[in-house]
Amino acid sequence: MLDTDVIVAAMRSPTGASAAVLMAARHQLVTLLLTVPLAMEFEHSCKRLEHQLAAGLSLRQVDLFLDAIVAASEAVQSRFLWRPQLRDPDDEMVLEAAVNGRAKALVTFNIGDFGAAPSRFGIEVIRPGEVMRRLRQ
Repeated sequence: MLDTDVIVAAMRSPTGASAAVLMAARHQLVTLLLTVPLAMEFEHSCKRLEHQLAAGLSLRQVDLFLDAIVAASEAVQSRFLWRPQLRDPDDEMVLEAAVNGRAKALVTFNIGDFGAAPSRFGIEVIRPGEVMRRLRQ
């Protein structure tokens, strides 16, 4: 389960750990989970002009990037809403996708934003670099 910050980082830095996690998903080494609201959040964030310019991508290229993420993801239906669990309401949809998709891990740079809530559902919160370290072992 990937947070929006990881998706934006992968788009902006194709050689970083976030992009490596997406490549691992493409090779079916990890499973990406995605709900419709989360896909829309990814699109909203990635299409912000500042991120598009930093990535050096055209709007069409951003669309292709997002299409690849959707294609590599497993669709999750949010059967239960678990709100409120977090301080930041914008992170609730990420946690709900992880819980409803029975994720083992939630990958984010903002570990503190999720607090102890994910652990109540048996979900570990980790950074992209840690995912890649574990895959190499």
